[in-house]
Amino acid sequence: MRAVTPHAEEVLGGTVVMQNMTGAVGAIALNHVANSDADGYTLLMGAENPQLYKVMGLGDKDYSEFTPINILARGTPMLVAGKDAPYDDYAGMMAYIAENPGELRMGATGPGGLPSVITAMINSVEGEIDVINVPYDGDGPALTALQSGAIDVYPTGVGAAIEYIRAGKMKPIAIFDTVKNTTLPDVALITEIDEAYAAYLPWGPFFGVFAPNGTPDDVVEKLSVAYAEAAAHPDFVNLMEGRGFTMMGISGAEATEFVTKWQRVTSWLLQDAGLTKVSPEEFGIARP
Repeated sequence: MRAVTPHAEEVLGGTVVMQNMTGAVGAIALNHVANSDADGYTLLMGAENPQLYKVMGLGDKDYSEFTPINILARGTPMLVAGKDAPYDDYAGMMAYIAENPGELRMGATGPGGLPSVITAMINSVEGEIDVINVPYDGDGPALTALQSGAIDVYPTGVGAAIEYIRAGKMKPIAIFDTVKNTTLPDVALITEIDEAYAAYLPWGPFFGVFAPNGTPDDVVEKLSVAYAEAAAHPDFVNLMEGRGFTMMGISGAEATEFVTKWQRVTSWLLQDAGLTKVSPEEFGIARP
């Protein structure tokens, strides 16, 4: 957010004061903005977390309380394997699992994180795969474990894995997206392997700028134009692409549709995997 906002300031002709507000996986900041005057002067710069607050028992608000100013970018999920893995692609990995049930060690993080969602997506398409899920505190420890051979496969983001792949320290197995990734154009898309994945994609951790519902239309328009121009600035685009993010730069109905689908897909994948605290049905979140 600190990379894109200076460019938005140039368009707005004013200053945007950014205030870090930590706590409750972002819920304190979300509630603060939701309860502020809907005048365009208090915005939320947040990631995808609020779309899971309800089903994970973290809060009773989500992005339905907000108008998207701009969904700036999203992470692109992928599967990576150790460099000495006896398979080089998704089909080979699945064949290995079938031939060696209960042996493949797949890294995991907490419920709601990218690895848990991608694993749930695989189980939804393939049926429950017989692997050992090994928990880690985050991408850093899990990717270190993958390189040392402590685990065999890990679902992560392109941005987290790209340098290790370039250095030959791990193998790319598949990218979970519907369009070729410019950073790793030679890596197969999961939808090329099995079209069933298209029902869940595009998917990935996202971040953007949001205003409380009720903010006047002309104010929303002015802010949306400013952040759209900022998101298109070459400095910001290069930063995002260099880190493996997929640029979005969407607002209005398109942004609302994206965050709604994201919530439905993710909530029900986690529900079916037994990782939610409350069923999405309780909140009227429809199964995709």
